[in-house]
Amino acid sequence: MSLASHVQATPREMTPELGVILPAFNERGNVEPVLEALRAGVKGILYEVILVDDDSEDGTADHARSLAARFPELRVIQRINRYGLSSASIEGMMASHAPYLAVMDCDLQHDERILPAMLERLKAEHLDIVIGTRHAEGGSTGNFSVSRRAISDTGRFLSRAIYSEHVSDPMSGFFILERRFLLEVVRSLSGTGYKILLDLLASSKRPVRFGEVGYTFRNRRHGSSKLDLLVSLEYLELLLDKMLGSFLPPRFVLFCLVGFVGLLLNLSLFEFLSRALNLSLTAALAVSSVAVMTANYWMNNQFTFRKFRLRGRGFWKGLGVFYLACSIGLFANLQLANSMRQSGFKQAVAVLSGVAVGSLWNYFMSSMLVWQIQRRRRRL
Repeated sequence: MSLASHVQATPREMTPELGVILPAFNERGNVEPVLEALRAGVKGILYEVILVDDDSEDGTADHARSLAARFPELRVIQRINRYGLSSASIEGMMASHAPYLAVMDCDLQHDERILPAMLERLKAEHLDIVIGTRHAEGGSTGNFSVSRRAISDTGRFLSRAIYSEHVSDPMSGFFILERRFLLEVVRSLSGTGYKILLDLLASSKRPVRFGEVGYTFRNRRHGSSKLDLLVSLEYLELLLDKMLGSFLPPRFVLFCLVGFVGLLLNLSLFEFLSRALNLSLTAALAVSSVAVMTANYWMNNQFTFRKFRLRGRGFWKGLGVFYLACSIGLFANLQLANSMRQSGFKQAVAVLSGVAVGSLWNYFMSSMLVWQIQRRRRRL
């Protein structure tokens, strides 16, 4: 018998049964504890861990790579200029060799000890997905604050707009699914924001066979919660994509919402300048228009095009291009509205048509010239 036959196979030399995906951003302090917790909690199952890091400033990826000798089951994907928990989860799942895939946070708030029970139920009942839930029997939200509970409950309520089946915790970031189901829906996923589970459920063209296992949500040991305004906006973008994506890009809807806020600001500022400061109509309109274009640019940079956010010198260069694009859009708006009005259309129809054309122009010119989305996508 050869010496090779006595050598025990490492996780890298065998096909794992379970791939555990850990989306991570600034989670350096949690990497080693979560790997140790998985070793203790996932016994009797050959598994691999794929940590997907969005180029964290705290060196999460480098730290994880330094642990490879102690944790040979670990693989690291460091993404450059690509961001978001959902897209990181998708990329990690597609990179795994395992027939069953688990997604959980790297912050130790999910109970890794129930992974074997989740996997067993997935296989025994021939399910597509098993969800770790905080809102069913055996589950608890732990020490959630009142505001956090309110946000979670609101998200659960809104999720019914795109997925009507009764899932107790559609906002969960802790679940196991079969690779076959992932491959069935992966090309329909939005990959937007932080709620990958809801994206998976809503992307299926047939009823999803799912089960739930309760667990208690734990407190973070390191770092801070990622739940903020941007996360809420990305959740809204996911809902819009699933509801309107076949007709309108969600980013265009957000662009219009920013424009609507700008319109209200424009009217208010114009009234103040013309009445309180007695500026002429032309002067008041010019000042309010420039101020609102600046505000719209900032809001779009922060929210609508946040993944392509401009900083430093690029921010000011983009502002100049935005002024130019919006000025042309405003001119087209006025020309179309005046032309339609002279042709006998009602004023409301003429104005709305002009606004629609101007908005489309501003959006597409801003996408291509200011935030250069198409060019950046080719670089990725």
